Amino acid sequence: MFVASAFAASAQDAAEATHTETGVASEGAHKAGFPPFDSSTFPSQLLWLAITFGLFYLFLKRVVLPRIGGILEVRRDRIAQDLDQAARMKEEADQAVAAYEQELAEARKKANVIGQEARDAAKVEADAERRSVEKELEAKLGEAEKRIASIKDAAMRDVGTIAEDTAASIVQELVGGRLDKASAAAAVKAVKQ
Repeated sequence: MFVASAFAASAQDAAEATHTETGVASEGAHKAGFPPFDSSTFPSQLLWLAITFGLFYLFLKRVVLPRIGGILEVRRDRIAQDLDQAARMKEEADQAVAAYEQELAEARKKANVIGQEARDAAKVEADAERRSVEKELEAKLGEAEKRIASIKDAAMRDVGTIAEDTAASIVQELVGGRLDKASAAAAVKAVKQ
């Protein structure tokens, strides 16, 4: 195999590059160190750090923070509107409850008035019916007393007659004589008084 010298040199460079990529470094690489820790590159690293930080700061200040501030302002406004609406709705609910309680109190008053009127009307009606029943009872009682008095008078007349007949029979049985009706009636009258 015939290999050119230029090709051999590039192959050697490629082998060294392969060794550095795979973690096996060549002898020259050990001398330079890790690039971020190389003190010769610190000024450029600090410059790019300052530029990047400045650009990032400007981006945050001009783009991100105004958007976040706008979002916070919108949220604050929305929360304030929601709180105002909630307060208004609470006030309306309180007014509705107060109106309901007032209507309920008025309804109770009306119910009490209607109940009292019904009680009064029932009492008047009951009193009127009681009076009519009492009048009927008094009339019936008067009629009954009259009947009782007439029955009593009739019974007393009959008692007087029965007493006279009985007295005449007793005298006839005991004495054996006859007693006339006039003397028997006089004897019964004397005993009654």
